[in-house]
Amino acid sequence: MQATFRRLCVLSVFALGALPALVNAADWPTWGRDGSRNMISDETNMPTAFDPGRFKGNTEEIDIATTKNVKWAVKLGSQSYGNPSVAGGKVFVGTNNESPRDPANKGDRSVLMCFDEKDGKYLWQLAVPKMGAGRVNDWEFLGICSSPTVEGDRVYLVTNLCEALCLDVNGMANGNDGPFKEEGQYKAGVGKPAMTVGPQDADIIWKFDMREEVGVFPHNVTSCSILMIGDKLLVSTSNGVDNGHTTIPSPKAPALVMLDKKSGELLGEEASGISRRTLHSNWSTPSYGKVGAQELIFFGGGDGICYGFDTNPVKAPDGLNILKEVFRYDANPAHYRMKDGKPIKYATPGEGPSEIIATPVFYKNRIYVPIGQDPEHGEGVGNLACIDVTKTGDITKTGTVWTYDKIHRSISTVAIGNGLVFAPDFSGFVHCLDAETGKPYWVYDTKSHIWGSPLVADGKVYIGTEDGDFAILAADKTLKEINKVDMRAPVYSSPIVANGVMYVMTPTHMFAVQKTQ
Repeated sequence: MQATFRRLCVLSVFALGALPALVNAADWPTWGRDGSRNMISDETNMPTAFDPGRFKGNTEEIDIATTKNVKWAVKLGSQSYGNPSVAGGKVFVGTNNESPRDPANKGDRSVLMCFDEKDGKYLWQLAVPKMGAGRVNDWEFLGICSSPTVEGDRVYLVTNLCEALCLDVNGMANGNDGPFKEEGQYKAGVGKPAMTVGPQDADIIWKFDMREEVGVFPHNVTSCSILMIGDKLLVSTSNGVDNGHTTIPSPKAPALVMLDKKSGELLGEEASGISRRTLHSNWSTPSYGKVGAQELIFFGGGDGICYGFDTNPVKAPDGLNILKEVFRYDANPAHYRMKDGKPIKYATPGEGPSEIIATPVFYKNRIYVPIGQDPEHGEGVGNLACIDVTKTGDITKTGTVWTYDKIHRSISTVAIGNGLVFAPDFSGFVHCLDAETGKPYWVYDTKSHIWGSPLVADGKVYIGTEDGDFAILAADKTLKEINKVDMRAPVYSSPIVANGVMYVMTPTHMFAVQKTQ
């Protein structure tokens, strides 16, 4: 059961100008730090060793005296994935409600927690009731699975209820702002008496229900880190297959929507037919890049195709505002889809086509993206593509810069630094390739499954594994293992660094790691 929980949430998920000016230049306010989703940082003096410490007695509280190079540590729920976002002196992270912070909020819920950046003090939380539709749409005990996006006094996220929400970064502590005034009812759930809200509850500014507004049928969990481009928000919908994995209940529902960040109003939606071709679900997070004078949205579809969309919606003949498709690229080699003239059945162990779960990374007019599947489908063939996004139309042939098929299925977003691509796969191998040519330099075997994505900072590559090893490698053409930290629990999320502090998570705890020794 726990393995099933894990495989749902990690499906997780750089272009200056993609986000407005940050509160602090060293903040990490969204998945991948900015719109390109390239998980690199110019931070220096990063730790090469730390110890997560031991519990105090029979509690689940970390005894800081037993740690090394840990500034503070906090208890989360029992399942925590995504990774934190840090902005404006606050840390925001998704988890579940298995360690309730609010005695009135008991039972299975998805939770966003907010902590003080300087000392880890708990500030407030959003506690989201379950959908009630069963695991096909909202799997039991899964928390908020993706990283929130923070800008100014607002935080944006998707919930297990297939909603996009805008919250006040201060919670209810500074009053109930915005047009939404039903926080008590929201906290209680549909059909239940409204609950009391206080200063440690979330302040909802607006919500957009993707099931109600655009007919989405989310599969297992709704997971996306919202992309902000000026006043526009891009949200993947997690539209997918039914419980039997045989039909797509909402083939006409969009896989990607655009909202107004101030009001939550629907501005546009993709109409490229992604949903009707979806193999499993649409869990990939969109990214952004500027190619010449054109701003583009990049999206890894649940059909295994990577898309580029214009940032300005256009009016379709049926009156809908649609996202204009600029290019599409099939990230699956043709022989992954067909064998002996017949289609290969999806989720076939070892072979067959895959969707895109990782986030496309924009770097120097190119997109780097691997294909992969829900890990429950097993280990199988993968492919990492480097795509020239200056081209238009169907660029499956014309847009290929290079491909690398020695990688297995992957749900990890690559990181690119110093001209090198660092690409983990689910089988536990970290691949290092030349970003320009695709030339492979080395492969590092973690001997465990990898669910998260790598961080590149201070000449190092940081990556966690299911076995609880946190590997620190040299970000170099020559393979060098600098250290391996035992986290004493699995690491399913991705490490980040903000304002000189690295954040590493297990399912139950978040550690603020800073070099002091």
